[in-house]
Amino acid sequence: MKEKTERELAQSYIAENRKAYHDFHLLETFEAGVALLGTEVKAIREGRVNLRDSYARVENGEVFLFNVNISPYSHRGYADHEPLRRRKLLLHRDEIRKLIGKTVEKGMTLVPVRMYFKKGRVKVAISLAKGKKEFDKRETIKRRETDRETRAAIKAHR
Repeated sequence: MKEKTERELAQSYIAENRKAYHDFHLLETFEAGVALLGTEVKAIREGRVNLRDSYARVENGEVFLFNVNISPYSHRGYADHEPLRRRKLLLHRDEIRKLIGKTVEKGMTLVPVRMYFKKGRVKVAISLAKGKKEFDKRETIKRRETDRETRAAIKAHR
């Protein structure tokens, strides 16, 4: 197997939505391409992307990404883009049909989890998610803390 270069490792994940892991139960993940402008791609390569508070929605048989903040490219000149514009996600028709069926259910939403490059193209991993209740969030935090404490105790014993 080919070893990844330093550049490939640096570009493996451009942006990650950590808040999604905290606020939602992620059920199923899809990989989607994104229809972008040239200055947006260059800004993404600079790492000027924020996925916090972003979401996806199915409208008229197409999936769109909302609230993804792509800051302007540093060397843009006259060409510019709207940082918070809605962006079309590129999915297969059967995947879109599946998402339409699932998002109609109560409490289900589409959340972008991470953005990354794959063979030079920008991809977004969107997850079908169900919102967590407050007690679920507390339980997750408690479990994380106990795992951390047990790892520390095992490490101290060595």
